[in-house]
Amino acid sequence: MDSIRNSTKSFNVYIGQSTFGRIFRLEGCGHEKEIKDTKFTTEVRAGLTTFFTMAYIIAVNATVLSDTGGNCVCNDTIDPACINNSEYLVCKEDLNRNLITATAAIAGLSSFLFGFLTNMPVCLAPGMGLNAYFAYQIVGFHGTGLISYNLALTAVFVEGLIFIFLSLVGMRQWLVKVIPVSLKVAAACGIGLFLAEVGLSSTSGIGAISGAKNTPLEVAGCANQYKDAFGVCTGHKMTSPTMWLGVMGGGVLTAYLMMYKVKSAMIMAILLVSIISWPRGTSVTFFPDNELGDNRFNFFKKVVDFHPINHTLNTLDWNIARERGNFALALFTFLYVDIIDCTATLYSMARFAGVVDPETGDFPRSTIAYCTDALCICIGALLGSSPVTTFVESGAGIAEGGKTGLTAMVCGTCFLISMFFAPIFASIPPWATGCTLVLVGCLMMRQISSINWRYIGDAVPAFVTVMFIPFGYSAAYGLIAGLMVYTALNGMVYITKLVSCGYIVPEDEDYREYWTIKPHGKLPWFITASQAIVDQVRHSERHKEENASIRSGESGWKYHNRVGSNGSNRELETVVVHPLPTDPRREKVLRKPGK
Repeated sequence: MDSIRNSTKSFNVYIGQSTFGRIFRLEGCGHEKEIKDTKFTTEVRAGLTTFFTMAYIIAVNATVLSDTGGNCVCNDTIDPACINNSEYLVCKEDLNRNLITATAAIAGLSSFLFGFLTNMPVCLAPGMGLNAYFAYQIVGFHGTGLISYNLALTAVFVEGLIFIFLSLVGMRQWLVKVIPVSLKVAAACGIGLFLAEVGLSSTSGIGAISGAKNTPLEVAGCANQYKDAFGVCTGHKMTSPTMWLGVMGGGVLTAYLMMYKVKSAMIMAILLVSIISWPRGTSVTFFPDNELGDNRFNFFKKVVDFHPINHTLNTLDWNIARERGNFALALFTFLYVDIIDCTATLYSMARFAGVVDPETGDFPRSTIAYCTDALCICIGALLGSSPVTTFVESGAGIAEGGKTGLTAMVCGTCFLISMFFAPIFASIPPWATGCTLVLVGCLMMRQISSINWRYIGDAVPAFVTVMFIPFGYSAAYGLIAGLMVYTALNGMVYITKLVSCGYIVPEDEDYREYWTIKPHGKLPWFITASQAIVDQVRHSERHKEENASIRSGESGWKYHNRVGSNGSNRELETVVVHPLPTDPRREKVLRKPGK
């Protein structure tokens, strides 16, 4: 073991001192901005951890988007939605295989590109929530929604172009800076709770909680035969073998290993639970003896399989005039949800990684980061995918020690490889990664002590943000709720101070966090441009007033414009006022510079 440890240490030192290490600011590279405690092997391990935590998106995103029917045509007059039409279902199955490849491709490309250009341990992929909105609200089940699948992809593509513009003018960076500090910290904590909720759910986690008829959530954890049509347990709660396998193998074991600082603890737990879940005929198998299990197992047996993207590649529909209103609605919704969702998540991951500047509230290469994210949205649309966004599961790699872009590049490489091994990676059960997300949520919640709890105007909006993100199942809407409460409370205090001329103020206002609409750093283009226009208008008006004053005073005022020795007029710099003895008015004497 000592020889392996020494060899690994020597290898990390060699990589750190190389040009490669200098590019990514690894420890020992000698760069003035080198990142402390960064090692190549740690970054690789962190990237693998993030990938295994995110790998579920390959199958889940493909399943969600394939419910739209994509480009499959339904001509069944008896069954308008083609729910039981065999020809349509075969086309839909092929569409699913297309989307598996497309999801792996865009997740791999975007994560690799983001890590290389920004040197941040943050990965990108088609976002959960946004894909559901895309599939079930915009396109609809089997194309029964507002607009067609191809037109919805066009909306996503245009959204990406708008994001690039907003990133270049600095609006997205300014949006991060202008958000109050407590709300930004609260967003990170809320995302931690959101991760924990995802890890406890049945679709992407161990299945310990589910929706309920009389309450928003309830305890679940029952086997599939005890669930009703809506997935609610009718009995035998907390008895599911898969749930307890996830709790003990993926949760307790991982936490135990983390207590002893065992490296790769998360990866080992995910692999252990996955391998236990693969054999058929057991109570914890991922391939039960039914149609769904048979379909999964037949795909799993292929091991190596690559399906070309022939259904969804570059199928954008630019005939926007046909559905102007619905297209605008879809575009606007994608814009405001994704800009806040991605902005909040990316900032939270940057803060979790410790790269946020405490003075400016920004992180390095933020413009490149936002532009890369926007570019990947456009590329994803060309591949047939819903909007790409920053993944909160990146926190798993950060918790494992990832601090540079190598983490994202390793994760992206794994996604690109998974295009050829999709049957393996699509077969990682959700209960293998559920407790990992809970543990990452626990680590992200440590920041909650940084919230300003001493002043109600900061504490209540922060709490609303922390609460609403997991309960609303959206980082975007949680932050929107917090901003609305912050504006309402502090706006009312501001108005009260104005009306009372500053006499009526909260008793503990001295504890209020400082906030300004003009934060440190470079202001966005649209603010600096407007300020320049206003200054120019004011300067022009002032110049007109001075000229008018001079013209009106020529009859009763005496102006002395001295001429230089060369006979040319000099620039007039100062105005000295002298009272005339015979005139109660005052004479302006314009002097040359230096006089």
